[in-house]
Amino acid sequence: MKQLTFKLILPLSIISFATLTKWWHALPVDAQGTFLTGFPFPFVCDGWHTSMSLQIFVTEFFVDFFTYFLICFLFVLSIHRFWRKINPTKWVTIVLWVIAGPIIIGASFIAANPDNLVYLKRPFDMEVKKTGYTFVWKKRPQAEMGSIKANHEKKLKR
Repeated sequence: MKQLTFKLILPLSIISFATLTKWWHALPVDAQGTFLTGFPFPFVCDGWHTSMSLQIFVTEFFVDFFTYFLICFLFVLSIHRFWRKINPTKWVTIVLWVIAGPIIIGASFIAANPDNLVYLKRPFDMEVKKTGYTFVWKKRPQAEMGSIKANHEKKLKR
């Protein structure tokens, strides 16, 4: 199982983590509406201090990655135990790592941006307005900012 973890499960976890995600449109307390990304917890959102920055939440990131790893592990383990023994060939391992490698490098470059804010845990509460699942290459839906902003202003007046 150790070989399957390195050859199959880890690259599959990285690929699925980078391609399939959940988006959250939320109203943080004392801030404008924003989109957050991550499953099962949002671990990244746009930075509010400059346009090209992100806010990254480390605890949520590790919980999310562990969730993806656990799902891939259970999927591969079930197939390996109950259906058919998995013995990944060398070319399958190479292809998976060739796909996962640029994902790791690209995410590292994005995370290394000095304008990013990195927090151990999300420092604000939020009211979730909409959520949905998407692939990374699909366009995220636009929020109806007018109606959301009006609702938020009504709550602030109360």
